[in-house]
Parts: sequence; structure tokens; C-alpha cells
Amino acid sequence: MRSNAQAEQSRTLGIRPSVAGLPPSGRYVSESGESFIFDGSGSRPLFRFERRAETWVLRTSPAPRGDVIYRNDAGAQILRVTPGGGVTLYTTRAPNGSPAAVAGPAAPLSLPQITPTQLITFSIQQSGRMSAALGHLVAVNIELDRPGSEPVVAETISVVTEAVLRMSRSATVRNQVAQVRRIQIEESNRASVSFSNGVLTILFVGNQGLAGRPSSARIIRAVSGG
Repeated sequence: MRSNAQAEQSRTLGIRPSVAGLPPSGRYVSESGESFIFDGSGSRPLFRFERRAETWVLRTSPAPRGDVIYRNDAGAQILRVTPGGGVTLYTTRAPNGSPAAVAGPAAPLSLPQITPTQLITFSIQQSGRMSAALGHLVAVNIELDRPGSEPVVAETISVVTEAVLRMSRSATVRNQVAQVRRIQIEESNRASVSFSNGVLTILFVGNQGLAGRPSSARIIRAVSGG
């Protein structure tokens, strides 16, 4: 009954239908008051909290009773979906889960286009934000193998910046992030993140879009040693 009701609600709100058993794409609101966007229109399901800039690329794994768990690339559980279409959101505010319901349509979560000149300007701006937060210069160095990867690089820089700013406000990891002196961003055949001798190295895959860069959770883990 709940699945049928949710499907009817999705049609009424003009929400894109689910693909291959995914929840309908659209805007959701949880009982804990947190709102998010779920986009299942592409090859990988995407997730973003409505008031945050980072988009998560989710991975699925089976759970008891036919449920499906959606995790980020650091392994943290983000959503749980039942065969009947029930959606539960997991956050620090609601670690045991908060039921969520579709509330309306949402635009697809895609990367905005950016020119090489805009990328340089953006990297300088984000370097300034990180430098101000840590109290010393944090340089951003970019190495591109081929043109066309600028949107992924800009997204990577944005995610790194937000991770650094978040850690700079945390009493538990501020000492570790204060050691960051350079952000090294390089194109590779596999997304990864490492931290050594003050250099935070981010490897990205240009042709994989949002899935081609590590999330802030992996960046924080690398810097904090968690």
C-alpha cells in the first residue's frame, strides 16, 4: 500500500519515476527536518543535502528483508530503501534513521560547465579560503592530462575546500588539518586521496564525472588518519 501511495504522490508532484528499482528522483524531507535531493537518472545514484554544496555518489548493497542500503564512498550509510518504497535517511542528527518522504521535483544533480580561465580563478579563491581558515598559505596545484576535465577538477577543489574548512572548526582534527600546506590535484585512472608531509594529494578520473573524485568523508579520513 505504501509503495502504491508513494508512486501516486510522485505522479501528482511531477517527480521523475524510479529507474531499476531506485526511489523516485526528486526532493525529499525527513521527519528529523533534513531535506535532500535524490537523483537516480544516471548510471550512479546521486544524493545531496539541500543546503550543502557536495553531491554524494552512492553505492548500493543488499540488506535483510530485501532492503537496499545506499552508502557513500567512505562506506557510511546514507539511505535505506524497502521493497515497498519506504526511504530512511541516516545522519549525525538521526543516527538510527529518520523516515523520509518525497516532497517535490528537483533538477538533476549535474556538474556545471567551467572554462580553464574560470577554473584558475576558482582555485585561487578556494586557496584563499583555506589559507584564511588555517592561518597560513595553502597552495592549490592542478595537473591535467587532457582538456575537458575542468568541471570535475572544480568540483574536486570545492569538496576539498569544504572538508578543510569543516576540519578547521573541529577540535578533534584541527591540529591535523593545520599541517596541510598544499593541495595536489592530478588526473589518474582511479580516484583516491592521500596525505603526507603537508601535501594532500587528490587523484581524480576526468571521464567519470562526479564519481571520478573522492568525497569529503574520504578526504577527512585521510587527513585525520581515521
